[in-house]
Amino acid sequence: MGLTREMGAVLGTIPELVQDSAGVANTMRRSDLVQHKEKEKGAATRTSQIVFGERQHLLRVLDSLEGTDLPIARMQQERRTLEELIHARTRELNHINTAWDEKIGLVLSAEAKPEMLEKLVKQAPEEDFYLLRLISEHPRSNAKTLNKLAKHPYGAIRENVARHPNADAATLAWLSRDRSQPLWYLVAFNPNTPTPLQRRLRDRLKRLGESQPSK
Repeated sequence: MGLTREMGAVLGTIPELVQDSAGVANTMRRSDLVQHKEKEKGAATRTSQIVFGERQHLLRVLDSLEGTDLPIARMQQERRTLEELIHARTRELNHINTAWDEKIGLVLSAEAKPEMLEKLVKQAPEEDFYLLRLISEHPRSNAKTLNKLAKHPYGAIRENVARHPNADAATLAWLSRDRSQPLWYLVAFNPNTPTPLQRRLRDRLKRLGESQPSK
């Protein structure tokens, strides 16, 4: 049970579902484990969403194994294998973004400040989907941070920005023109959306509803 205790201090801050004192819901969605495809090459990119999800599954398997009555030799062999796989994914996360677990802990801490979140976004590589998604839904993310995240290729991050109460008018106008997904309907109900744009988007939504055949 060495690895479970060893990583507990860090991983205890990022379980499958965390609600920190700042009100940030840290939830692994089923869609988070879907691999992001590079448009140019069609190659699968192992983002932090995917690697973190794999590590969480492996930790659950390890916990289950250690609560099971198995022959000692098999228990030790399977534990070693699982620990190697878990450590490999921790190394992979740190390769994506140095000190990854510590940075996740900072975002989830009650002391998270707008300036710190802005700095983490500037430092994070595009592949760190998980960290950037957490920041995109953080209540203390400021308008400047959200404007940068509005350009991220991961749709869930742009969705969070479109509904965020700190997103400014320019960012929301940008998202309303997103051709890759219908973010305009989220922008339509964001209180920071300029009134003329909000009116146009709500009229569009109304026309869309009227065009649907009644049952």
